[in-house]
Amino acid sequence: MRFRPAVKDDLDRLLGCVVDESISWAHPDRLLSYLDSGNYRYDRIWLATDEDTGDILGRAVWWGFPGGRPLALDCLYVHPSVRDRVSLAADLLNHAHAAFGRAPEYHVFVLQGWRDDPQATAAIGWRWEAAGRAGLTEELERLRYAWTAGDAPVPEPSERLVFRGEEDDEVFVEAFRRVAVGTLDFATRQALRTMDPVEQAREEVRDYASMPGERSWWRLACDRGGDLVGFALPSANDGGPVVGYLGVVPEHRGHGYVDDLLAEITRFHAGRGVQRIVADTDAGNAPMARAFERAGYRTFAVRLVLSADPEAP
Repeated sequence: MRFRPAVKDDLDRLLGCVVDESISWAHPDRLLSYLDSGNYRYDRIWLATDEDTGDILGRAVWWGFPGGRPLALDCLYVHPSVRDRVSLAADLLNHAHAAFGRAPEYHVFVLQGWRDDPQATAAIGWRWEAAGRAGLTEELERLRYAWTAGDAPVPEPSERLVFRGEEDDEVFVEAFRRVAVGTLDFATRQALRTMDPVEQAREEVRDYASMPGERSWWRLACDRGGDLVGFALPSANDGGPVVGYLGVVPEHRGHGYVDDLLAEITRFHAGRGVQRIVADTDAGNAPMARAFERAGYRTFAVRLVLSADPEAP
């Protein structure tokens, strides 16, 4: 077996890697579109090929911002003829991780109730085992929410907070740093196990600035006395408008400001004529989940995330 990154000459055969299981995957239209946008790149698509025939027996596709590092494994495919799909997939991931110098997260999108669907659990099962063998041992379930125009009212402006833009990224770096203290967000807590808080906040600002949403949309939130309460980042990804990020600084928690921040993001998008806004939150972040429900957001799917233990050797 040969493990290598893809090249442009592989395109026709890459398009022939079809997943017929009940799981999200990089289907041909998505592959072509994201190769064109730069979210997929040939050097972030790794292949396991037969040394004699050159046939593709395994394919792993990573997503990232154009010009940036690979951020998430989007699709893991092994040809049905392979007897030990787990071992081949694990070897493929390990070779790619070594080349990347890190093990990006693995994201899988499933419908609610997927655990009661034998086809979904079978499709996820061997991939989960392979990812675990490749160092992705931390498991997280994120709930996916959507606000739809006409199904939920557009919130009124906050009477307690004043929102303003800010061009200086370092102001948002400091806001991210403060909000991260005591956060319930799993990814932030994991990052802070090994990163300096300021550098972690700076990385968050860089990543959100790389999204398709406009940087000018970001808002700081202050109370009537001018004290920083938090911030709200309306944004967008390749699928459309999203609730990018929102957070309340520790000293102002417990007063329901999360509702004001989420309302501001929702109002902002609705004011642009947006018909649907999507958001995620960790299944264990009950306060954020309740805020979405109060704001008229409804769950429609689940994002499963596997990641590496940041302190693992």
